[in-house]
Amino acid sequence: MTGFPTPPVPGLALLARFTVELARPLWDLGRTSGLGSRRIVPITGGRIVGPDLNGEILDNGADWQIVGDDGATVVDTRYLLRLDDGALAYLRTQGFRHGPAEVLTRIGQGEVVDPTLYYFRVQMLFETASVTYGWLNRTLAIGSALRTADAVVYDAYRVT
Repeated sequence: MTGFPTPPVPGLALLARFTVELARPLWDLGRTSGLGSRRIVPITGGRIVGPDLNGEILDNGADWQIVGDDGATVVDTRYLLRLDDGALAYLRTQGFRHGPAEVLTRIGQGEVVDPTLYYFRVQMLFETASVTYGWLNRTLAIGSALRTADAVVYDAYRVT
């Protein structure tokens, strides 16, 4: 259409690196639906370090995953952050991890695999009552992640 402005192209600005510590063993409920097997991975702590956000991940959340027959994982986490000034923020991430079967097997065995060999991305939504961090309530962020034996590490980017 002519005469209308073009919507802006979104950009990405680094928010922080999240290192999310995970408990072993995870809870495997087995196949609970036609979608796949339900697994619950407890989140036991971690750190947030970045230009816009710093703090710790508290020991109180989990990833409520569904793993499909093809090995693809639907990620659905909820956990609590304590930012450096003591403010609390709730974080929910949703996303996907998938790749070749042999790569997913290696990850499942605890091996650190080159993250370019598989896809692991999340969207992030925050809630906080903090005036200082109120901007998080109006921020959409995405993360590009990798899996280690006992953690998920992702760089989070604010969508501008």
